[in-house]
Amino acid sequence: MLINKKAVATVALTAIVAFVGLTSMAPDEGPKNIKVLPKNITEMQIHGVMREWSMSLGVRCGFCHAANADGKGLDFAADTKPEKEMARHMFKMMNKINAKYFEAKKDSTGMMMHTGINCYTCHRGNSHPEVTLPEMKGPGGPPPGGGTPPPGGPGAPPKQ
Repeated sequence: MLINKKAVATVALTAIVAFVGLTSMAPDEGPKNIKVLPKNITEMQIHGVMREWSMSLGVRCGFCHAANADGKGLDFAADTKPEKEMARHMFKMMNKINAKYFEAKKDSTGMMMHTGINCYTCHRGNSHPEVTLPEMKGPGGPPPGGGTPPPGGPGAPPKQ
């Protein structure tokens, strides 16, 4: 009988300590320094957005987020790196384009569900997509099928 009383007392004391410890912890405040994403975005949703941006640009979290002062992990709330502010500008630009030219459908948090464009539309896995012009074809440029221009110069009819 003495063993049962000790076991019950130990379990009760452990439960009380655990309860007090858990209730005295500060509640998780969620994401900090949210400026362009909806304020009511959940941790899971923000991770999904960040994963999409990361994959679209072919980068990791440290591309936009600075290291913590202690060098361990990243300070996600800090605005230290200019890439983070550029991501905000690009996100706003994308939303303006989608709102102006495409039917915008939003979910319950205000996030776009179906859009005409997204980060990958331009970036295609590159953090700094190369801006190139298409090769000129037709008069004054290479022929459409490649190869060499006809004798007589560009735009001259081919000899038969």
